[in-house]
Amino acid sequence: MFIFSNLLNAIAIIIHYALQIYMWLIVARAVISWVSPDPYNPIVNFLYQATEPVLYRVRRLLPFGRMGAIDITPIIVFIIIIFLDSFLVGTLQEIAIKLR
Repeated sequence: MFIFSNLLNAIAIIIHYALQIYMWLIVARAVISWVSPDPYNPIVNFLYQATEPVLYRVRRLLPFGRMGAIDITPIIVFIIIIFLDSFLVGTLQEIAIKLR
């Protein structure tokens, strides 16, 4: 049973780091949006392609995601990521501890 416990703990750690990396991608995209980036730059393309699917879904679900020139969808995605990191990762780690 300890093997399954270690597997769950490893999955929780991977999910935690993936969520943290995605949060930093959103931060980088927000910072880049403050300037006029070259749309053909590969880094800018990567940031937009990596973050736009999630941000687009949040914008579509919440009509107040764009308030004039201010886009608050990255903040909403941050809140979702923090919730998932707390709830999902915490739950997986607690289950892993109880399985030992």
